[in-house]
Amino acid sequence: MTSEVGDLSPRWREARWGWWLAGTVVRVVLLLVLLFGALLVVAAAAPTGRTLSDFRAALKADRVTVVVYRASRQGTVSTDQPPAAVQPPSVEQPPPEAEAPDSPDSPEVVYALRWAEGPLVWHRIDQGPVSDGKGAYTFDRFGADIGDSEVRLVQESVRQPSWWYATWPFEIPPMLGMWWIGAAWVATLVIMLGSTPRLGNRWAWFWLFGVGQIGAFAFLLLEPRPLWHRYGRRPPERGRMRGGTGCLLSIVTSVVAVGAAAAVGGLLNLLFP
Repeated sequence: MTSEVGDLSPRWREARWGWWLAGTVVRVVLLLVLLFGALLVVAAAAPTGRTLSDFRAALKADRVTVVVYRASRQGTVSTDQPPAAVQPPSVEQPPPEAEAPDSPDSPEVVYALRWAEGPLVWHRIDQGPVSDGKGAYTFDRFGADIGDSEVRLVQESVRQPSWWYATWPFEIPPMLGMWWIGAAWVATLVIMLGSTPRLGNRWAWFWLFGVGQIGAFAFLLLEPRPLWHRYGRRPPERGRMRGGTGCLLSIVTSVVAVGAAAAVGGLLNLLFP
């Protein structure tokens, strides 16, 4: 019995092999980009503890690339614009319930602070409000330390994480200037919507992409055939998942994703203490 590829003429066999090779390369590139993006997100979610003196020393040594801060007056998030010296390109405003009236008698201080010293190295100051032997870390001191450096400043916003769609490719990676990670996720979604998946219908994969969080990785690995299958080998036929099954499976994979992220975050803390 001849194989599917063996039944084709040499000309069509060569053309089909070219399409298979191009598709495989695209899948591998997209998968590597998304894996790297997920690693960035996990690293940012598991910063190691540092002191204010460590942060200031890192600034002076020009090691800091991104600073995420939260301002407060007496422990309440403030929506005031930061001083000109620390004005970020775009400031995300907290929701209305987090606002507090201005109090001219209480100086604005930095209440929470974390920063990156590279794509995979994130630190935070555990205490809040931030302080040292000189007292509270006011915005005046913060602005003086930042100065005219090219550090990217992001005001921390108060928001609830999404449970029905993946936000991770569009949060931490753009802070690091890596917009192409979100573009890779969108490209994978478009490929899924424009194809006929083998293991499940589009609704099943849609749930896995969203609630499941890791559906894009699974799709690139398994569809339309496993990435490790050699050219010309046809995967065994099997029933396709429907939307309901995909929805239930997405809940399981989301739990697995959280556990895996916690484990990888702990490993990164050991590697980059």
